[in-house]
Amino acid sequence: MRQEFEKGLLTVSQVAELLGLKTSTIRAWLLRRKNLPFVRCGRAIRISPDAVRRFIAEHTVPEREDHNGR
Repeated sequence: MRQEFEKGLLTVSQVAELLGLKTSTIRAWLLRRKNLPFVRCGRAIRISPDAVRRFIAEHTVPEREDHNGR
């Protein structure tokens, strides 16, 4: 049952790969509490896919309108 539950959680390496970043960057964000909630089980860190989706949505910069008001 534990394995079934953990399949829904991502490792730091998996999150780094999804975002195209180094694992050290993700770990630094977690240490600084950069709006990416995580679960700590002993030394293991897991991040929910929903947390990653929210992080992406909250940090997505909208397109800039051009000078003609479009």
